[in-house]
Amino acid sequence: MMGKIIFYEDRNFGGRYYECMGDCADLHSMFERCRSIRVESGMFMIYDRPGFMGNQYFMRMGEYSDYMGMAGLNDCVRSCRMIPMHSGSFRMRLYEHFDMGGEMMELMDDCPNVTDRFRMSNFNSCNVMDGHWLMYEHSNYRGRHYYLRPGQYRSFSDWRGNNSRIGSIRRLMDL
Repeated sequence: MMGKIIFYEDRNFGGRYYECMGDCADLHSMFERCRSIRVESGMFMIYDRPGFMGNQYFMRMGEYSDYMGMAGLNDCVRSCRMIPMHSGSFRMRLYEHFDMGGEMMELMDDCPNVTDRFRMSNFNSCNVMDGHWLMYEHSNYRGRHYYLRPGQYRSFSDWRGNNSRIGSIRRLMDL
């Protein structure tokens, strides 16, 4: 299934717009600013820097008529990545230390409170075996979040985290 996201220069879906149906590493030449967004299908991560860098924001199907007002975000959208739909199991291993060392915890479902479930909240590496996930700084899926695709993350900086504290984790399905 293809995804489709439309970026508008003005609030309430006004002004120039750009339609995107997949990953785009540099949106700067497509539009000056972004003030509203419509996700017609699929799920996307958008970034405020080119090359899928900088702050990231999860966007699911819906209309965001005042993108900047959503959470005090700036109007810089410089890259976006489509999150592929995953059918099947979800599996992730969280490690206490860098390079998959120390105590390991395995996760196969959503976790609204990492501390309650595992009695710790600092993880320095992880291995995503199946599925796509969002990790949040705070419990109950709040705060800054980080998108993780299948693969090994040898350090929290690999998922662009500012520190190793994780409050909650959610599977990316058709939310």
